[in-house]
Amino acid sequence: MMKLHFPEPFRHKHPPIQDTNKLFEAQLTRGQRIADWVAKTMGSWSFIITQSIILSAWAALNVTAWIRHWDPYPFILMNLVLSVQAAYAAPIIMMSQNRQVERDRLDAHNDYLVNKKAEEEVRAILEHSSAQNDALLTIYEKLLKIDTDLAGVLPQKTPPSNQGERKA
Repeated sequence: MMKLHFPEPFRHKHPPIQDTNKLFEAQLTRGQRIADWVAKTMGSWSFIITQSIILSAWAALNVTAWIRHWDPYPFILMNLVLSVQAAYAAPIIMMSQNRQVERDRLDAHNDYLVNKKAEEEVRAILEHSSAQNDALLTIYEKLLKIDTDLAGVLPQKTPPSNQGERKA
């Protein structure tokens, strides 16, 4: 008698999946957190609107001279302030972007590991499905053989005759 064979149950041989965001946040230094905060703040609408209001007020107060001309018309002091702001903001934003690239790389590697694990599990499911198909085929063949053997041993039932019926 043929014994049915099933593969061994699937065993996870990998560590559990971890949240890359938590791992990444845990290793950030204070300076990196500050750089990320600065980049997030300077890249927001509230910063752009606030800065636009301040620059408009600066220009309006200097053109109309309500207080006094601390920065007359070509606004050289305002250009200096904006240049200093840009000189410091650009490297800080670039540091934050570099960290974002590192985070994206970590996420991509984590996605690769998850896909690899999923592929192993799908392969195991397909092996089990194939084994079940083979088992069902074997069971079907055995039932068919039993049915054939019984058909040869048991007397055949004949359908009842229609002798009592009249043809019209």
